[in-house]
Amino acid sequence: MGVCPRLALAQANADGPVLLRDATLKTDTATYSLTRNKVDVQGVPTMSFWYRRDDETVELRLYPIAGARNAALRLRRNPDYLQLDSLTKEEDGALRTRLKFKNLTTSGFLRLVVEQASDSVGREPRRQVVPLLPLSRTTVALRAAENELFVGEEKVFELTSSNARNVHATGEWVRGAEFDYRLVSEANGMLRLHVLPHQLGVRTLLVKLQTERPTLAPGGRLSYQLPVLRQDFNVKGSRLRFLSPDKRSVTMDEASRRKGVELILDNGRSFDLHRTYRVEEQEEPGGTLVAEIYTRQYLSNDRVLCYLRPYNTHRQTEGYLYIKENDVARYVTNLDITPQTVVRSVQVLHRGGDWTSSLNVSPGEIVDVRLEGEGLQKARLFFEDLPIIPSDSTVRTDARLVYRVQIPVSFAKRKSIIYNGSQPTGYSLTVKEFQRPHPLDFVSVLYGEAARTITRLDGPVLHDGTIRDVVFQFNPEGIDKGEQFYGKQFLSFEIRTLNSKGELMEMRNVENVVICPGENSPRFAFYADKQCRTDPLSINSLLGRKTYDFDDWSRIVVTVKHQAAQYSEPGYTQTVEVVLKRRYKFDIDVSFPAGLLTRREGQEGYGNFGGISLATLAQLSFYSPDKINRLRPYKIGAGFVALNAFNLSQNSTSERDLGIVILGSVYPTRRDAKFTFPLYLGGGRLLGAGKWFYLLGPGVGVRL
Repeated sequence: MGVCPRLALAQANADGPVLLRDATLKTDTATYSLTRNKVDVQGVPTMSFWYRRDDETVELRLYPIAGARNAALRLRRNPDYLQLDSLTKEEDGALRTRLKFKNLTTSGFLRLVVEQASDSVGREPRRQVVPLLPLSRTTVALRAAENELFVGEEKVFELTSSNARNVHATGEWVRGAEFDYRLVSEANGMLRLHVLPHQLGVRTLLVKLQTERPTLAPGGRLSYQLPVLRQDFNVKGSRLRFLSPDKRSVTMDEASRRKGVELILDNGRSFDLHRTYRVEEQEEPGGTLVAEIYTRQYLSNDRVLCYLRPYNTHRQTEGYLYIKENDVARYVTNLDITPQTVVRSVQVLHRGGDWTSSLNVSPGEIVDVRLEGEGLQKARLFFEDLPIIPSDSTVRTDARLVYRVQIPVSFAKRKSIIYNGSQPTGYSLTVKEFQRPHPLDFVSVLYGEAARTITRLDGPVLHDGTIRDVVFQFNPEGIDKGEQFYGKQFLSFEIRTLNSKGELMEMRNVENVVICPGENSPRFAFYADKQCRTDPLSINSLLGRKTYDFDDWSRIVVTVKHQAAQYSEPGYTQTVEVVLKRRYKFDIDVSFPAGLLTRREGQEGYGNFGGISLATLAQLSFYSPDKINRLRPYKIGAGFVALNAFNLSQNSTSERDLGIVILGSVYPTRRDAKFTFPLYLGGGRLLGAGKWFYLLGPGVGVRL
């Protein structure tokens, strides 16, 4: 350079005083001087130096002019660098310090400001500004592993650079006849080149890049241009590109068909804004119209905001959707287009039963609920206040859903509405108390001293004594036990009274006897009903002829059963039969003993068989203890016997007499015989002869 140092410094600081005759920056590879490494930047002489790192550390030497050697100089602070040492004077008169730059690539208007303190009070210090220009040797290379591209399909390549931060990457598309490209700098410092070809055949891509910091070209000229990147590509016909939607499912209803649904798609590059594209299920022309896509606006994340108007349903499992322009497929995408969720029918399956359209459920139950309709797979169905039990057998299709639902024992509502999201479906589960027939062990009968459960009565009950009343008592705590619920028990009583011959004396029916579970049931509060009966049921309060006025061997037959109309399953029936039992019977009996063999006192041997006698006896008859109204075959009685009262014998010596006797008799056990022939054995005293006698023989009995 032909300019003297003093003139160069004066030009470098034309707008201010001159404090320095020179300044140098020393890196680990070279030393740069203000007088030797000066370049013009927009008409301002600037000190240039080469750097390799953004945080380069340099040694700064300041050489004051002769008039400022003895003055105190200092380096003004600057946010673009950090002064590591204070200025120290060297043997050659220079002031030395070290600087550590913070970001040489992006720091703008980098400069050094040297100040000299004023020798007068109130006077501004003298300053000299030394502009700095960092220079960088930056290289960029593109190495494509594959040189095959497809028309309309974007391909991304990675660029290698010696200083990637110094490469100017705007991220904007550069349009060309053969290629569109853009350069993107990622957060990790990587450079990526996006390439979109337009023409078929072997084409050469020319990429022009710029730098943030210049390089020094021949002739001292600053250059921000990098060497043009050249890469040959073999461009083939277009491949369908998959555009990812932001939604996986769209509901087809009247609103979506008319106004459309907002949908965000990847930018297809060839998309034109404010244009409608046809969506079909096949790549070939003439397919069924599934939907229309209207492009509305480009987004900052390289996506496009669209309106989708669905016209037919589609499932992703059925294949892809093709976005067409002029009946030619340009892109491919996929999403579900489903009808609006509609529940058309609901059925309930109780344990051990069949599916039924009755939506009645009971507390404590676990039931399966089947919903049928359209668009159910995307529905958000739930049952109000009822938990859903996960099950491996749960069915979930677009037309049918099956849930396993538990009704808590403490559920306090009468209905559980089925919701889809926040909207009711129009169906609900009606919670009704259990109404199942319970075994009749909660009913007991009292006819004597202690009550007995009617289910423990195996047959007729033989009661020895007067029956003052027959009373049925109820135990409400015996119905619901634990988590086994039966609910209200609806009973009917059929009362019949029979005489000893089995003939009907009286008949009464008591209907609609309601017995509700007791306080031990968790559902006790929900059984509240005025019809619930807690007092006993007395038979005498219903009968005209009371039980304490019944004859021997009369019977009370009461049939207790569930009312069939109140239950969906067969109920229980129990018959209670109480018989007025007797051990013996006292009666006056008239019989006609015939052919009696008698032996009188003092008589040797046995006499002749007598004729027909007449016996009138007060007899005791004995009943069989294990049979109803069945006499034993023997009787004991005492009375009078008129011997030979009807004597038809030719022997005139036959004596008639009247005796007081005690007789035992044996009767046949046949009950249907009109004539009986008992045997008599006994003895007594003859009133006429005044003697004791014994007799043995048959008789004749007539049953009327």
